[in-house]
Amino acid sequence: MSAATHPAPVLTIPPGDFDAYIFDCDGTLADTMPTHYRAWQTALGENAREFPEAMFYELGGVPTARIVEILNERHGYAMPVAATVEHKEALFLSMSHEIAAIEPVVALARKYHGVKPLAVASGGHRRIVMNTLRALGISDLFSAIVCSEDYHRGKPAPDPFLEAALRLNVAPERCLVFEDTATGIAAADAAGMQWVLVPPQQR
Repeated sequence: MSAATHPAPVLTIPPGDFDAYIFDCDGTLADTMPTHYRAWQTALGENAREFPEAMFYELGGVPTARIVEILNERHGYAMPVAATVEHKEALFLSMSHEIAAIEPVVALARKYHGVKPLAVASGGHRRIVMNTLRALGISDLFSAIVCSEDYHRGKPAPDPFLEAALRLNVAPERCLVFEDTATGIAAADAAGMQWVLVPPQQR
């Protein structure tokens, strides 16, 4: 599948040398966030009004199931977590033709493939993350792909990034993280890793 590309601002890389690079997926490698939000709005039905776009971006990086739990807790809903997640993810998969690369980040991953160990650390489910990476033709760039099934505590906890570092056999402080959300940056900080903030896509 071919995917469109969107331009993005220049990345600000911290000085120094790093032994490994760890990438978030949605909003970092792939411009999927608007597609995810459309899938959420459809999946939530009449409850979608309580999930405005600002809240969606605030919860960027939080596992899908946890978002359903948060909405249930805040608004007294009784949405079945597993069924809502399955519906939302099926909708997203049906829209996967809309996925575009965030080209400066993908170009960096291609540049360092085979030079430095690379990993993905995402809050998404494995089948969704793999679908996105395959749509962009970059799934083979990464030695480790860590998804929500691979840890107990999602971002802003450090677990996703620590698991990625473990699988790469690189000390956390020698890893550089690429992230697009405050939640993800907090997770990188908690893991003792330096990070690069990927700015929002311009539309």
